[in-house]
Amino acid sequence: MELINWATLMVAIPAVIFAGVSKGGFGSGAAFAAASILALVLEPGQALGIMLPLLMLIDAASLRAYWKKWSWPDAKVLILGMVPGTVLGALFYARADPDSIRLLIGVISLAFVGWQMAQKAGLMRLSERRLGPRAGLLAGVGIGITSFISHAGGPVAAVYLLGQKLPKTTYQATTVLVFWAVNLFKFSFYAVMGILTFDTLGIDLVLAPFAILGTWIGIRIHKIVPEMLFFGLTYVLLSITGVKLIWDAIG
Repeated sequence: MELINWATLMVAIPAVIFAGVSKGGFGSGAAFAAASILALVLEPGQALGIMLPLLMLIDAASLRAYWKKWSWPDAKVLILGMVPGTVLGALFYARADPDSIRLLIGVISLAFVGWQMAQKAGLMRLSERRLGPRAGLLAGVGIGITSFISHAGGPVAAVYLLGQKLPKTTYQATTVLVFWAVNLFKFSFYAVMGILTFDTLGIDLVLAPFAILGTWIGIRIHKIVPEMLFFGLTYVLLSITGVKLIWDAIG
């Protein structure tokens, strides 16, 4: 399938800008929506392969703005847990068919929205105490698995980091550092397993400026745009794409 065409670009450009805004300014928890949206018009493996280099570019662009503002103890424990989690994610991906991946991405999308809504409604509450290293390692494993399969490690990271009661900017900086490490580690797996191809890298060259644009926007609106407004739009997008992906997988 030819990846660089107008139909694909009309979906990919806003999705990539959205990913940049999310990772650059709002903790990256919803950036995986871009891969979910792309999976509506491409094979899941192609969507994942396209998004990884762009997410790495966004990570690099964001890292400077938040340099050394992170919580290193929290970042370290998540990164350590991420290593075995990535290996488990790779093993699952190697045995799954495209519809299984679509189904999983769709379920993760809807689960993220459900978790957020339950929190807003007071049905679920984070612990009042800071979580310990064991919880961080477990969260890191979850990040590795979900990030490999659908670039959706952000929600798992959010559960742990929000429980640490970090200041907004420290929280944002920690997610940037963690996912820079996560994406760098899984790059070699994607290359060896054929998820990254010359076709996906070709469309990445076209989309790269839009990833930088989204990151620039996200960093600048980090302090002025209400998170409720941004995530409200995110929930709508993820609900629609989640339902559609599940329907396509089982239909």
